[in-house]
Amino acid sequence: MEILDTRSKDFSHKFSEILKRGAMDMTHVSQSVQNLLCEIKNEGEAAILRHIATFDMWQPSDFAQVRIDSGDCKKAYDNLDKDLKDSLHIAYDRIFDFHSKQKEKTWIHTESNGSMLGQKITPMQRAGLYIPGGKAAYPSSLLMNAIPAIVAGVEEIVVCTPTPHNQPNELLLATLHLCGIRESYKVGGASAIGLMAYGGGDFQKVDVITGPGNIYVATAKKMVFGDVNIDMIAGPSEIGIIAQSGANTEYIAWDLLSQAEHDELASSILISDDRELIVESIAHIERIIPTLSRKDIAQASIQNRSVFIHTSSLDESVALMNKIAPEHLEILTPDPFSLIPRIKNAGAIFLGEYASEPIGDYLAGPNHTLPTGGSARFFSPLGVEHFMKKSSIIYFSKDAMRELGQSCATLAKTEGLQAHQMAVVSRLNNL
Repeated sequence: MEILDTRSKDFSHKFSEILKRGAMDMTHVSQSVQNLLCEIKNEGEAAILRHIATFDMWQPSDFAQVRIDSGDCKKAYDNLDKDLKDSLHIAYDRIFDFHSKQKEKTWIHTESNGSMLGQKITPMQRAGLYIPGGKAAYPSSLLMNAIPAIVAGVEEIVVCTPTPHNQPNELLLATLHLCGIRESYKVGGASAIGLMAYGGGDFQKVDVITGPGNIYVATAKKMVFGDVNIDMIAGPSEIGIIAQSGANTEYIAWDLLSQAEHDELASSILISDDRELIVESIAHIERIIPTLSRKDIAQASIQNRSVFIHTSSLDESVALMNKIAPEHLEILTPDPFSLIPRIKNAGAIFLGEYASEPIGDYLAGPNHTLPTGGSARFFSPLGVEHFMKKSSIIYFSKDAMRELGQSCATLAKTEGLQAHQMAVVSRLNNL
Protein backbone atom coordinates (compact mmCIF):
# COMPACT_ATOMS: atom_id res chain seq x y z
CA MET A 1 0.00 0.00 0.00
CA GLU A 2 1.46 3.30 -1.09
CA ILE A 3 2.08 6.07 1.43
CA LEU A 4 1.77 9.51 -0.15
CA ASP A 5 4.06 12.22 1.16
CA THR A 6 3.02 15.85 0.93
CA ARG A 7 6.63 16.78 0.21
CA SER A 8 6.77 14.65 -2.95
CA LYS A 9 6.77 16.43 -6.30
CA ASP A 10 3.80 14.44 -7.60
CA PHE A 11 1.67 14.81 -4.44
CA SER A 12 -0.57 17.58 -5.79
CA HIS A 13 -1.49 15.48 -8.83
CA LYS A 14 -2.20 12.37 -6.77
CA PHE A 15 -4.20 14.34 -4.20
CA SER A 16 -6.34 15.88 -6.95
CA GLU A 17 -7.27 12.33 -7.98
CA ILE A 18 -8.39 11.60 -4.41
CA LEU A 19 -10.76 14.57 -4.56
CA LYS A 20 -12.46 12.99 -7.60
CA ARG A 21 -13.39 9.84 -5.66
CA GLY A 22 -17.03 10.85 -5.33
CA ALA A 23 -17.65 11.25 -9.05
CA MET A 24 -20.34 8.84 -10.17
CA ASP A 25 -20.58 8.12 -13.85
CA MET A 26 -24.33 7.90 -14.20
CA THR A 27 -24.24 8.06 -17.98
CA HIS A 28 -24.03 4.29 -18.45
CA VAL A 29 -27.17 3.70 -16.35
CA SER A 30 -29.11 6.88 -17.10
CA GLN A 31 -31.03 5.55 -20.08
CA SER A 32 -32.07 2.32 -18.42
CA VAL A 33 -33.15 4.19 -15.28
CA GLN A 34 -35.07 6.72 -17.36
CA ASN A 35 -36.84 3.87 -19.16
CA LEU A 36 -37.84 2.26 -15.87
CA LEU A 37 -39.19 5.55 -14.52
CA CYS A 38 -41.16 6.21 -17.71
CA GLU A 39 -42.71 2.74 -17.52
CA ILE A 40 -43.86 3.41 -13.96
CA LYS A 41 -45.23 6.82 -14.96
CA ASN A 42 -47.22 5.27 -17.79
CA GLU A 43 -48.19 1.87 -16.38
CA GLY A 44 -48.04 2.24 -12.61
CA GLU A 45 -48.40 -1.01 -10.68
CA ALA A 46 -48.19 -3.20 -13.79
CA ALA A 47 -44.66 -1.95 -14.45
CA ILE A 48 -43.68 -2.61 -10.83
CA LEU A 49 -44.85 -6.23 -11.05
CA ARG A 50 -42.85 -6.71 -14.23
CA HIS A 51 -39.72 -5.14 -12.71
CA ILE A 52 -39.92 -7.36 -9.63
CA ALA A 53 -40.05 -10.46 -11.83
CA THR A 54 -37.02 -9.22 -13.77
CA PHE A 55 -34.80 -7.96 -10.98
CA ASP A 56 -35.90 -9.79 -7.82
CA MET A 57 -36.61 -13.16 -9.41
CA TRP A 58 -40.16 -13.72 -8.24
CA GLN A 59 -43.54 -12.97 -9.78
CA PRO A 60 -46.27 -11.40 -7.64
CA SER A 61 -49.72 -12.07 -9.06
CA ASP A 62 -50.97 -8.62 -8.09
CA PHE A 63 -49.78 -5.52 -6.26
CA ALA A 64 -51.32 -6.70 -2.99
CA GLN A 65 -48.65 -9.40 -2.83
CA VAL A 66 -45.95 -6.73 -3.00
CA ARG A 67 -47.08 -5.21 0.27
CA ILE A 68 -45.39 -6.54 3.39
CA ASP A 69 -47.86 -7.97 5.89
CA SER A 70 -47.73 -6.18 9.25
CA GLY A 71 -48.51 -9.49 10.93
CA ASP A 72 -45.26 -10.93 9.56
CA CYS A 73 -43.43 -7.94 11.02
CA LYS A 74 -45.00 -8.50 14.45
CA LYS A 75 -44.11 -12.19 14.30
CA ALA A 76 -40.50 -11.43 13.36
CA TYR A 77 -40.27 -8.95 16.24
CA ASP A 78 -41.69 -11.45 18.74
CA ASN A 79 -39.16 -14.06 17.61
CA LEU A 80 -36.13 -11.83 18.10
CA ASP A 81 -33.39 -12.96 20.43
CA LYS A 82 -33.69 -11.00 23.69
CA ASP A 83 -30.22 -9.45 23.48
CA LEU A 84 -30.83 -8.35 19.90
CA LYS A 85 -34.24 -6.95 20.78
CA ASP A 86 -32.78 -5.02 23.70
CA SER A 87 -29.99 -3.66 21.49
CA LEU A 88 -32.50 -2.47 18.90
CA HIS A 89 -34.50 -0.70 21.58
CA ILE A 90 -31.38 0.99 22.97
CA ALA A 91 -30.50 2.19 19.47
CA TYR A 92 -34.08 3.35 18.83
CA ASP A 93 -34.27 5.33 22.07
CA ARG A 94 -30.89 7.01 21.61
CA ILE A 95 -31.57 7.94 17.97
CA PHE A 96 -35.04 9.24 18.92
CA ASP A 97 -33.64 11.33 21.78
CA PHE A 98 -30.96 12.92 19.59
CA HIS A 99 -33.33 13.78 16.76
CA SER A 100 -35.95 15.15 19.17
CA LYS A 101 -33.49 17.94 19.91
CA GLN A 102 -33.48 18.92 16.21
CA LYS A 103 -37.18 19.63 15.86
CA GLU A 104 -37.99 23.25 15.05
CA LYS A 105 -41.15 25.00 16.19
CA THR A 106 -43.47 27.49 14.57
CA TRP A 107 -42.71 31.05 15.71
CA ILE A 108 -44.25 34.49 15.33
CA HIS A 109 -42.64 37.84 16.17
CA THR A 110 -44.69 41.00 16.69
CA GLU A 111 -43.04 44.29 15.68
CA SER A 112 -43.66 47.68 17.30
CA ASN A 113 -45.86 48.78 14.37
CA GLY A 114 -48.20 45.84 14.91
CA SER A 115 -47.00 43.69 12.01
CA MET A 116 -46.54 40.00 12.76
CA LEU A 117 -43.89 37.94 10.98
CA GLY A 118 -43.05 34.32 11.52
CA GLN A 119 -42.45 30.87 10.22
CA LYS A 120 -44.83 27.91 10.25
CA ILE A 121 -43.15 24.50 10.56
CA THR A 122 -45.18 21.65 9.03
CA PRO A 123 -44.25 17.99 8.71
CA MET A 124 -44.40 16.35 5.31
CA GLN A 125 -47.62 14.38 4.97
CA ARG A 126 -46.13 11.33 3.25
CA ALA A 127 -42.46 10.24 3.28
CA GLY A 128 -40.85 7.40 1.34
CA LEU A 129 -37.87 5.56 2.81
CA TYR A 130 -35.64 3.41 0.64
CA ILE A 131 -33.85 0.67 2.61
CA PRO A 132 -31.28 -1.42 0.70
CA GLY A 133 -31.67 -5.17 0.72
CA GLY A 134 -29.51 -6.62 -2.03
CA LYS A 135 -26.08 -7.83 -0.85
CA ALA A 136 -27.18 -7.34 2.76
CA ALA A 137 -30.08 -5.93 4.76
CA TYR A 138 -29.48 -2.97 7.05
CA PRO A 139 -32.08 -2.54 9.82
CA SER A 140 -29.89 0.29 11.15
CA SER A 141 -30.65 2.24 7.97
CA LEU A 142 -34.36 1.83 8.68
CA LEU A 143 -33.92 3.24 12.19
CA MET A 144 -31.89 6.18 10.90
CA ASN A 145 -34.43 7.07 8.22
CA ALA A 146 -37.67 6.29 10.04
CA ILE A 147 -36.98 7.92 13.39
CA PRO A 148 -36.39 11.48 12.06
CA ALA A 149 -39.65 11.17 10.12
CA ILE A 150 -41.45 9.97 13.26
CA VAL A 151 -40.01 12.84 15.31
CA ALA A 152 -41.04 15.30 12.59
CA GLY A 153 -44.62 14.07 12.83
CA VAL A 154 -44.99 12.64 9.33
CA GLU A 155 -48.46 11.12 9.07
CA GLU A 156 -47.67 8.44 6.48
CA ILE A 157 -44.28 6.71 6.34
CA VAL A 158 -43.73 4.29 3.47
CA VAL A 159 -40.82 1.86 3.19
CA CYS A 160 -39.60 0.16 0.02
CA THR A 161 -36.93 -2.53 0.13
CA PRO A 162 -35.83 -5.18 -2.39
CA THR A 163 -36.59 -8.80 -1.46
CA PRO A 164 -34.85 -11.16 -3.89
CA HIS A 165 -36.75 -14.43 -4.36
CA ASN A 166 -39.51 -13.01 -2.14
CA GLN A 167 -37.45 -13.71 0.99
CA PRO A 168 -37.76 -10.70 3.32
CA ASN A 169 -35.06 -10.22 5.93
CA GLU A 170 -36.54 -11.17 9.30
CA LEU A 171 -34.56 -8.54 11.22
CA LEU A 172 -35.75 -5.84 8.84
CA LEU A 173 -39.34 -7.01 9.34
CA ALA A 174 -38.87 -6.86 13.11
CA THR A 175 -37.47 -3.33 12.84
CA LEU A 176 -40.46 -2.25 10.75
CA HIS A 177 -42.66 -3.34 13.65
CA LEU A 178 -40.46 -1.58 16.20
CA CYS A 179 -40.73 1.66 14.23
CA GLY A 180 -44.49 1.30 13.83
CA ILE A 181 -44.29 1.31 10.02
CA ARG A 182 -47.67 0.17 8.68
CA GLU A 183 -47.00 0.51 4.96
CA SER A 184 -44.03 -1.22 3.35
CA TYR A 185 -43.38 -2.89 0.02
CA LYS A 186 -41.12 -5.55 -1.47
CA VAL A 187 -39.74 -3.49 -4.31
CA GLY A 188 -36.23 -2.13 -4.79
CA GLY A 189 -33.84 -0.26 -7.02
CA ALA A 190 -34.88 2.50 -9.40
CA SER A 191 -38.36 0.94 -9.54
CA ALA A 192 -38.92 1.71 -5.86
CA ILE A 193 -37.87 5.31 -6.36
CA GLY A 194 -40.23 5.62 -9.34
CA LEU A 195 -43.13 4.11 -7.39
CA MET A 196 -42.64 6.50 -4.49
CA ALA A 197 -42.16 9.51 -6.76
CA TYR A 198 -45.03 8.91 -9.19
CA GLY A 199 -47.41 6.54 -7.46
CA GLY A 200 -49.59 4.05 -9.27
CA GLY A 201 -52.98 2.43 -8.70
CA ASP A 202 -53.88 2.76 -5.03
CA PHE A 203 -50.32 3.75 -4.12
CA GLN A 204 -50.10 7.48 -3.49
CA LYS A 205 -46.89 9.35 -4.33
CA VAL A 206 -44.78 10.64 -1.48
CA ASP A 207 -43.51 14.13 -0.75
CA VAL A 208 -39.90 13.23 0.07
CA ILE A 209 -37.65 10.23 -0.57
CA THR A 210 -34.71 9.40 1.68
CA GLY A 211 -32.30 6.52 2.04
CA PRO A 212 -29.11 5.10 0.51
CA GLY A 213 -28.75 2.82 -2.50
CA ASN A 214 -26.62 1.78 -5.44
CA ILE A 215 -25.94 3.84 -8.56
CA TYR A 216 -29.36 2.94 -10.03
CA VAL A 217 -31.08 4.24 -6.90
CA ALA A 218 -28.89 7.35 -6.81
CA THR A 219 -29.57 8.08 -10.49
CA ALA A 220 -33.32 7.60 -10.04
CA LYS A 221 -33.36 9.94 -7.03
CA LYS A 222 -31.55 12.57 -9.05
CA MET A 223 -34.06 12.21 -11.90
CA VAL A 224 -37.20 12.47 -9.73
CA PHE A 225 -35.92 15.44 -7.72
CA GLY A 226 -38.36 18.25 -8.40
CA ASP A 227 -41.32 15.90 -8.60
CA VAL A 228 -40.53 15.06 -4.98
CA ASN A 229 -37.85 16.21 -2.58
CA ILE A 230 -34.87 13.99 -1.73
CA ASP A 231 -32.30 13.91 1.05
CA MET A 232 -29.06 13.72 -0.96
CA ILE A 233 -27.25 11.74 -3.66
CA ALA A 234 -25.10 9.39 -1.60
CA GLY A 235 -22.23 7.33 -2.95
CA PRO A 236 -20.04 4.59 -1.44
CA SER A 237 -19.18 4.84 2.25
CA GLU A 238 -15.93 6.44 3.40
CA ILE A 239 -13.90 7.25 6.49
CA GLY A 240 -11.13 9.75 7.09
CA ILE A 241 -8.87 9.58 10.13
CA ILE A 242 -6.52 12.29 11.40
CA ALA A 243 -4.07 10.64 13.78
CA GLN A 244 -0.97 11.66 15.67
CA SER A 245 1.77 9.83 17.52
CA GLY A 246 0.36 7.80 20.39
CA ALA A 247 -2.88 6.83 18.64
CA ASN A 248 -3.73 3.13 18.81
CA THR A 249 -2.83 1.72 15.39
CA GLU A 250 -4.91 -1.42 15.87
CA TYR A 251 -8.00 0.72 16.50
CA ILE A 252 -7.14 2.71 13.37
CA ALA A 253 -6.89 -0.45 11.29
CA TRP A 254 -10.22 -1.80 12.48
CA ASP A 255 -11.97 1.51 11.89
CA LEU A 256 -10.57 1.84 8.36
CA LEU A 257 -11.68 -1.72 7.62
CA SER A 258 -15.14 -1.04 9.06
CA GLN A 259 -15.76 1.04 5.96
CA ALA A 260 -13.78 -1.13 3.54
CA GLU A 261 -15.98 -4.14 4.28
CA HIS A 262 -19.08 -2.20 3.17
CA ASP A 263 -18.28 -2.01 -0.52
CA GLU A 264 -15.46 -2.49 -2.99
CA LEU A 265 -15.78 1.23 -3.78
CA ALA A 266 -15.64 2.38 -0.14
CA SER A 267 -12.78 4.74 0.72
CA SER A 268 -10.57 4.51 3.81
CA ILE A 269 -8.26 7.49 4.34
CA LEU A 270 -5.58 7.94 7.00
CA ILE A 271 -3.64 11.21 7.36
CA SER A 272 -0.88 11.59 9.93
CA ASP A 273 2.29 13.55 10.59
CA ASP A 274 3.78 10.32 12.01
CA ARG A 275 4.97 8.01 9.23
CA GLU A 276 5.66 5.12 11.59
CA LEU A 277 2.04 5.26 12.78
CA ILE A 278 0.88 4.87 9.17
CA VAL A 279 3.25 1.94 8.61
CA GLU A 280 2.03 0.17 11.76
CA SER A 281 -1.62 0.78 10.82
CA ILE A 282 -1.05 -0.76 7.38
CA ALA A 283 0.62 -3.78 9.00
CA HIS A 284 -2.46 -4.32 11.19
CA ILE A 285 -4.75 -4.00 8.16
CA GLU A 286 -2.79 -6.62 6.24
CA ARG A 287 -2.94 -8.96 9.20
CA ILE A 288 -6.66 -8.48 9.82
CA ILE A 289 -8.07 -8.68 6.27
CA PRO A 290 -7.65 -12.48 5.85
CA THR A 291 -9.70 -13.01 9.03
CA LEU A 292 -12.74 -11.04 7.84
CA SER A 293 -15.93 -12.70 6.63
CA ARG A 294 -16.08 -10.06 3.87
CA LYS A 295 -12.37 -10.20 3.19
CA ASP A 296 -12.67 -10.07 -0.61
CA ILE A 297 -14.71 -6.86 -0.47
CA ALA A 298 -12.42 -5.32 2.15
CA GLN A 299 -9.30 -6.30 0.21
CA ALA A 300 -10.59 -4.74 -3.00
CA SER A 301 -11.54 -1.55 -1.19
CA ILE A 302 -8.21 -1.21 0.62
CA GLN A 303 -6.21 -2.08 -2.47
CA ASN A 304 -7.99 0.25 -4.87
CA ARG A 305 -9.61 2.99 -2.77
CA SER A 306 -7.55 3.45 0.41
CA VAL A 307 -5.36 6.50 0.91
CA PHE A 308 -2.45 6.95 3.35
CA ILE A 309 -0.90 10.42 3.56
CA HIS A 310 2.15 11.47 5.56
CA THR A 311 2.12 15.20 6.32
CA SER A 312 4.65 17.57 7.84
CA SER A 313 2.33 18.81 10.60
CA LEU A 314 -1.09 18.54 12.22
CA ASP A 315 -2.09 21.82 10.54
CA GLU A 316 -1.39 20.28 7.15
CA SER A 317 -3.34 17.14 8.07
CA VAL A 318 -6.39 19.23 8.97
CA ALA A 319 -6.14 21.34 5.82
CA LEU A 320 -6.02 18.25 3.59
CA MET A 321 -8.91 16.56 5.36
CA ASN A 322 -11.05 19.68 4.97
CA LYS A 323 -10.46 19.46 1.24
CA ILE A 324 -11.39 15.77 1.24
CA ALA A 325 -14.60 16.50 3.23
CA PRO A 326 -15.13 12.91 4.39
CA GLU A 327 -18.40 11.26 5.26
CA HIS A 328 -17.01 10.07 8.61
CA LEU A 329 -14.08 11.83 10.26
CA GLU A 330 -12.23 10.40 13.25
CA ILE A 331 -9.81 12.61 15.17
CA LEU A 332 -7.24 10.62 17.14
CA THR A 333 -5.00 13.31 18.59
CA PRO A 334 -4.01 14.21 22.18
CA ASP A 335 -6.61 17.00 22.27
CA PRO A 336 -9.28 16.21 19.65
CA PHE A 337 -11.76 18.82 20.95
CA SER A 338 -9.33 21.61 20.09
CA LEU A 339 -9.67 20.74 16.42
CA ILE A 340 -13.46 21.10 16.23
CA PRO A 341 -13.40 24.81 15.26
CA ARG A 342 -10.93 24.02 12.50
CA ILE A 343 -12.95 21.21 10.90
CA LYS A 344 -14.93 22.81 8.09
CA ASN A 345 -16.17 19.82 6.09
CA ALA A 346 -17.27 16.46 7.50
CA GLY A 347 -20.51 14.52 7.66
CA ALA A 348 -19.91 13.31 11.22
CA ILE A 349 -16.98 14.00 13.54
CA PHE A 350 -15.79 11.31 15.96
CA LEU A 351 -13.55 12.49 18.81
CA GLY A 352 -11.13 10.29 20.71
CA GLU A 353 -10.19 6.64 20.58
CA TYR A 354 -13.49 5.32 21.99
CA ALA A 355 -15.69 7.14 19.46
CA SER A 356 -15.29 4.36 16.91
CA GLU A 357 -17.14 4.99 13.65
CA PRO A 358 -19.41 1.92 14.06
CA ILE A 359 -20.73 3.48 17.29
CA GLY A 360 -22.13 6.23 15.06
CA ASP A 361 -23.48 3.70 12.60
CA TYR A 362 -25.68 2.02 15.16
CA LEU A 363 -26.54 3.76 18.41
CA ALA A 364 -24.65 6.92 19.33
CA GLY A 365 -27.72 8.90 18.27
CA PRO A 366 -26.72 11.14 15.34
CA ASN A 367 -27.82 10.00 11.93
CA HIS A 368 -25.60 7.71 9.89
CA THR A 369 -27.10 8.82 6.56
CA LEU A 370 -24.33 11.24 5.65
CA PRO A 371 -22.95 13.14 2.65
CA THR A 372 -20.25 11.26 0.74
CA GLY A 373 -17.65 11.92 -1.94
CA GLY A 374 -16.80 15.41 -0.74
CA SER A 375 -20.42 16.60 -0.66
CA ALA A 376 -20.04 17.35 3.06
CA ARG A 377 -18.91 20.73 1.73
CA PHE A 378 -22.56 21.58 1.11
CA PHE A 379 -24.79 18.74 2.38
CA SER A 380 -25.76 17.90 5.96
CA PRO A 381 -26.64 14.58 7.62
CA LEU A 382 -30.19 13.33 7.32
CA GLY A 383 -32.28 14.89 10.03
CA VAL A 384 -35.73 15.94 11.16
CA GLU A 385 -35.58 18.99 8.89
CA HIS A 386 -35.61 16.72 5.81
CA PHE A 387 -39.14 15.67 6.76
CA MET A 388 -40.48 19.17 7.45
CA LYS A 389 -41.23 22.25 5.40
CA LYS A 390 -41.40 25.92 6.27
CA SER A 391 -44.01 28.52 5.39
CA SER A 392 -43.50 32.23 6.01
CA ILE A 393 -46.19 34.08 7.99
CA ILE A 394 -46.86 37.77 7.24
CA TYR A 395 -49.45 40.02 8.87
CA PHE A 396 -49.35 43.81 8.30
CA SER A 397 -51.30 46.26 10.44
CA LYS A 398 -52.47 49.68 9.21
CA ASP A 399 -49.58 51.27 11.07
CA ALA A 400 -47.13 48.93 9.39
CA MET A 401 -48.56 49.73 5.95
CA ARG A 402 -48.41 53.45 6.75
CA GLU A 403 -44.78 53.13 7.83
CA LEU A 404 -43.45 50.83 5.10
CA GLY A 405 -45.93 50.89 2.21
CA GLN A 406 -44.40 53.79 0.27
CA SER A 407 -40.95 52.20 0.32
CA CYS A 408 -42.46 49.00 -1.05
CA ALA A 409 -44.28 50.93 -3.80
CA THR A 410 -41.06 52.70 -4.73
CA LEU A 411 -39.20 49.42 -5.13
CA ALA A 412 -42.01 47.97 -7.25
CA LYS A 413 -42.07 51.05 -9.48
CA THR A 414 -38.30 50.84 -9.94
CA GLU A 415 -38.66 47.28 -11.20
CA GLY A 416 -41.42 48.33 -13.64
CA LEU A 417 -44.11 46.23 -12.00
CA GLN A 418 -47.10 48.57 -11.99
CA ALA A 419 -49.65 46.17 -10.50
CA HIS A 420 -47.27 45.45 -7.65
CA GLN A 421 -46.93 49.17 -7.05
CA MET A 422 -50.65 49.93 -7.19
CA ALA A 423 -51.59 46.96 -4.99
CA VAL A 424 -49.75 48.80 -2.23
CA VAL A 425 -50.65 52.36 -3.22
CA SER A 426 -54.38 51.52 -3.29
CA ARG A 427 -54.12 50.56 0.35
CA LEU A 428 -52.08 53.65 1.24
CA ASN A 429 -54.75 55.82 -0.36
CA ASN A 430 -57.40 54.36 1.94
CA LEU A 431 -55.55 54.75 5.20
